Amino acid sequence: MSSFGKYTHAIVREIPAAVGQKEREEGEDGTGSASGSELDAAKLHRQLGVYTGILRQKLGLQVIELPASDEPGLPHSLCVEDIAVVQGDTALLSRPWDPIRRKEVETVKCILEELKLRVYEVKDEKATLDGSDVLFTGREFFVGISKWTNLKGAEFVAAAFKDFTVSVVQVPEPHHLKSFCSMGGPNTIVVGSSEAARKAIKAMEQLTDYQYDKLSVPDDSAANCIYARVGNKSNFLVHRTAEEFPESSTAFKKLPDYTLIPSACTEVAKLGAALSSCSILINKKYEF
Repeated sequence: MSSFGKYTHAIVREIPAAVGQKEREEGEDGTGSASGSELDAAKLHRQLGVYTGILRQKLGLQVIELPASDEPGLPHSLCVEDIAVVQGDTALLSRPWDPIRRKEVETVKCILEELKLRVYEVKDEKATLDGSDVLFTGREFFVGISKWTNLKGAEFVAAAFKDFTVSVVQVPEPHHLKSFCSMGGPNTIVVGSSEAARKAIKAMEQLTDYQYDKLSVPDDSAANCIYARVGNKSNFLVHRTAEEFPESSTAFKKLPDYTLIPSACTEVAKLGAALSSCSILINKKYEF
C-alpha cells in the first residue's frame, strides 16, 4: 500500500478528427442533461489540454501522447484507459467489446513494452474486457461484469495479477464499474448515490475482508476521480468541477489534507466516458 497512488508516467491519446463531427452517444453522459447532446470539439480540446497539464505539471508525471487514431469508427480512442490495466510492473492489454476498438491495442502495447513492463494480453475470442471496468484498491481488484466486460475477461485479470484477489461485481447497462466509483485514497472508495452505485458498493463490501472508508457523493459521474500521491505525504485528488457538480464537489472537501484539483469533463462525458478514461497511469520503477 505504500506505493498506492504513486505514478511516474501517464499515457494519453490525441483527439481523433472524427470526434465532434456527428458524435452522439446514448447512455451515461455525466452532465445531468439528456444524452445525445452535441459534442463541442473545440471545448473538448481545451478540457483535454487542461487535463494533460494537470498530469504533467501538478502530478509531475511524464506524459506519453499517442497519435490520434483517424480510422473511421474510432472516435472513442481517446478513452485510452479501456485498453490496458496496469499495476506495478505488470500490464494487461484488454480486449474491447467493440471489435473496431481492438485496433487501438497495438500502439498501447508498444509503449508498455518500451517501458519494459511485463505485458499480458487477453487473447480468448470469447473474452471481453474494458479497463474502465477494473478498479484496483491497492489491496485487491474488483471487475465489473457489464456490457463491455464478461467473466472470461475477468479471468484474465486474475491470471495477470496473481498476487491479488480478484472479485466480480455485476454492473447494469449503460455503465462501466468506474462510471460511479473510484479510489479517493489508499482506504477510501468514492461512490455515487444511484441505485446501481449502491448495489455495486454493497456487493463489493460483501466480497472483501477489508473494511474501506466510503465517501458518498450525490452524482455518479463525479464519483470517478483520480487519486495520486506526490512525494511522500502529499495527497492529490483530480475531480469534476463545481460548475458541473456543485454538491459532489463540496463533498470532496471532507477529505483531510488533500490538494483538490478540479478538471472539467463535460465533452468526454458525451462519449459515455469518465475523467479517468483519458489516461493510463503507470508507476514505473526506474532501473539504475
